[in-house]
Amino acid sequence: MSDPSPSVTLWATYALTTGTLSVGLDATGYEVLSRIALALACAGWLGAVAHALLRLPRPAWRRASAAAHTWVAATGVTGAGFSAAGLQRPAAALLALAAPLWAVLLVAAAGERHGTVFLRCVATQSLAVLGATLAAAESVAWLAHAALTLFWLGLVLYCLALFRFEPRQVTEGLGDHWLLGGALAVSALAGARLLSAGGGRLYLWNDEDHAVLGRVTVTLLVLTGVCCVALFTAELFWPRRRYDGRRWATVFGAVGTATAALAVAAALDAPWLDVLGEALLWIAVAAWLGCTAWTATSARAGARTGRVRSRARR
Repeated sequence: MSDPSPSVTLWATYALTTGTLSVGLDATGYEVLSRIALALACAGWLGAVAHALLRLPRPAWRRASAAAHTWVAATGVTGAGFSAAGLQRPAAALLALAAPLWAVLLVAAAGERHGTVFLRCVATQSLAVLGATLAAAESVAWLAHAALTLFWLGLVLYCLALFRFEPRQVTEGLGDHWLLGGALAVSALAGARLLSAGGGRLYLWNDEDHAVLGRVTVTLLVLTGVCCVALFTAELFWPRRRYDGRRWATVFGAVGTATAALAVAAALDAPWLDVLGEALLWIAVAAWLGCTAWTATSARAGARTGRVRSRARR
């Protein structure tokens, strides 16, 4: 996720990952942990906004599309976390805030040829997740249909990004290449939320439409699992031990896979998948804790190095 505003992207990716974790924890019934994760996601979201405001006067910010796409995606999943907590007005406000920026970014050209090419898909599907979640909570049919449109558009954007993705990033990428699987995971999550919205108080899809959406969602989840196994295998053969902020995209891939599995299990009433999803969720929690510790350690090391250089120049 290299761009002219790495701090903005780091905060936004942290918010995206932590917000998705909050949604997953809520799905498993761990409400207290989910609310803690949601509060941390909000802190990351605000951190991204603060860094962005500081960089607005700089011309380089205009090219920082990766940070903006990530912020939109973080807004979507954070809003879904608010909706799961029963706070529909803040969730609706976040959707209204992110949607116009998403529309502007959609027509902007993606200048990167690495994992960042999938960010347009992630941002689109995150808004689909929020839209479907709000539609189910508030019984708003038009919002569910809008989310369905975003869902299909997100899949088109993923296919377009796949042609631009450089396969060598699987062995050379510094973390953001995991969006190859993370984008599939959030797409499966969006599909599951649409299925759940249609199965509640709203009558949204007929049997044929429901079957097609179900098959596509299950296929996305299977592809997510295959992709994550392949990416993890590449990590074993080509280990990257140096810390990089883009590692949060790797954690997002793990968290998104677990959350998507839980959502699909609930939508299709598959208890065995629910067990698998919860197991994957705790693995993702461990990865989140590890990356948090790694980030904090690297930040402290950088601060100490900066102070030493400052004293040496005197």
